[in-house]
Amino acid sequence: MDYNYHTHTYRCRHASGTEEEYILQAIGGGIRYMGFSDHFPLRFADGHESTYRVPTASASEYYSTIDALRQKYGDKIDIKIGYEMEYYSTMFDEMLEKARSYGAEYLILGQHFFAPEHPVGNHSIKPHEDPAEMRAFADSLIEAMSKGVFTYIAHPDMFNYTGDVSVYQREQRRVCIAARETDTPLEINFLGIRDRRIYPDEVFWQIAGEEKAPVTFGFDAHDVPAACDRDSLPKAEALVKKYNLNYIGRPKLRSIIMR
Repeated sequence: MDYNYHTHTYRCRHASGTEEEYILQAIGGGIRYMGFSDHFPLRFADGHESTYRVPTASASEYYSTIDALRQKYGDKIDIKIGYEMEYYSTMFDEMLEKARSYGAEYLILGQHFFAPEHPVGNHSIKPHEDPAEMRAFADSLIEAMSKGVFTYIAHPDMFNYTGDVSVYQREQRRVCIAARETDTPLEINFLGIRDRRIYPDEVFWQIAGEEKAPVTFGFDAHDVPAACDRDSLPKAEALVKKYNLNYIGRPKLRSIIMR
């Protein structure tokens, strides 16, 4: 594995390490293709900014810092600048335009909330029993994929559904079918492996294998050592083998520049 397009920095306020430290760690570990995808800066109409995102006031510095570093290390590693962003249907056009104005070259979808986090957030990783919420999460991923701007779906299996497993299977199968039909890769998330979170979820990945959805890997680095997470790689590769996943390797970045 010589790529990773899922990297955060201290700017999101729940990660550590400078951009240059991440780059040097990646180079030292043999990463040739790297993307920064910190949490998208988002200001709501009432002025609220969530504390887990890059502040909107720091967006230009985020871009300029990484752009200078990729020129400095361009002979050793190919670096792209992007964001991890939620899909909120009522706000998406504005969010996408802002991402373009911030200089984003690609986006990955991280649906931490399946409806806007403000004023009342409902985090995907909290336990959910209501089938309607499971369906809403799946609907949000499917609609996001239909837009054709997300390079891949980060941790698509993060939704913590505690109800009837048949509901989870039905809704996540719709997600996997949409991923195949839109050629949108699904990420096996290495942070989930490192932290022993509820994902990777084997029920989900069995369905992904059955539906032949495209699959990729992402370090989801929130600290410098994770910028080249070789320790989690065997677990991800074991999932690929166990469920005969359609692993595509390095994903093709989808440009968000208007054509």
